Amino acid sequence: MPPAPADGVAGAGGPARPGRRAALIAAAAAAVAAGAAVVGAGLAGRRPRPLDAAATAALYARPLPAPAGGLRVFHLGHSLVGRAMPEMLAALAPAGHGWEAQLGWGATLRAHWEGPDAVPGFAAENAHPRFREAGEAVDSGAYDAVVVTEMVEIRDAIRWHEPAEHLALWARRAIAARPGVRLFLYETWHRLDDPEGWLERIDRDLVRHWEDQVLRPALARLGGRVAIHVIPAGQALARFVRAVEARGGVEGVASRADLFARGPDGAADPIHLNDLGNYLVALAHYAVLYQRDPRGARFRLAAHWAAPTADAAALMQDAVWQAVRAHPKTGLPGGTT
Repeated sequence: MPPAPADGVAGAGGPARPGRRAALIAAAAAAVAAGAAVVGAGLAGRRPRPLDAAATAALYARPLPAPAGGLRVFHLGHSLVGRAMPEMLAALAPAGHGWEAQLGWGATLRAHWEGPDAVPGFAAENAHPRFREAGEAVDSGAYDAVVVTEMVEIRDAIRWHEPAEHLALWARRAIAARPGVRLFLYETWHRLDDPEGWLERIDRDLVRHWEDQVLRPALARLGGRVAIHVIPAGQALARFVRAVEARGGVEGVASRADLFARGPDGAADPIHLNDLGNYLVALAHYAVLYQRDPRGARFRLAAHWAAPTADAAALMQDAVWQAVRAHPKTGLPGGTT
């Protein structure tokens, strides 16, 4: 059986309180284990083959048209989406932007597909005014863009929970309700204490797991006719961290740890971001969804969020734009890798 997903230890609003942590881990572990038992060891034989490299390149050769105004966006995922990040995105976005979400504790795309009873922490994670049940939301055709993410550990998702198949199912459902809907896969990150190294996993996993084992097989399931674009948030985080650490720090951010949350007792959370980290990820969403250069964007968004310093914000914005422009599957013109 797989372990509990790393992001199952906290609610959407931030790291879990110490007194709740054991209960949340146990609940997420039980739900994931139950799903794994259903999938069984024979899953690998049923996985779709990835869309080949030439067909994939051709699919992404045509950029998305830039939105003319604000988009209505549906976010589907877990606590690495959270509530703060979509709210920050809304604060950055042009007039007319709107959003709703469905989240869970370490929730897989498969669990969301199977319905609320299959989503760990459904009631707790969705106790906010921007919640909308995912099936109802997608079937409504009301959204210009649907942004989904898979649980981490991504390897466990691939082994046990059919992420490629369920990415394709959600994509088909969104297209059936609204032909021309913009579809996005949000790349996240790993625990800071990952034994392979945090930066090393981000560097390697975008292609070897997120794309080759999730995205490209989903594209094949869609007949190679539909592009699901990528929001490379993990890549943006890594680029910013490298820039900060190469400089020996920037005002307000000395190292990667300064992007991550801490509990009330001061204990470090190795997976969930704080307001500074969420701002950077919101920038990545903004740059991809709106195809806009985030350099010069606002960084003091609301009094209840900690704001980066001007120097840190400028470095974040530059790192995000470089990461987004460098990746060929974002839908922007001129990707370079």
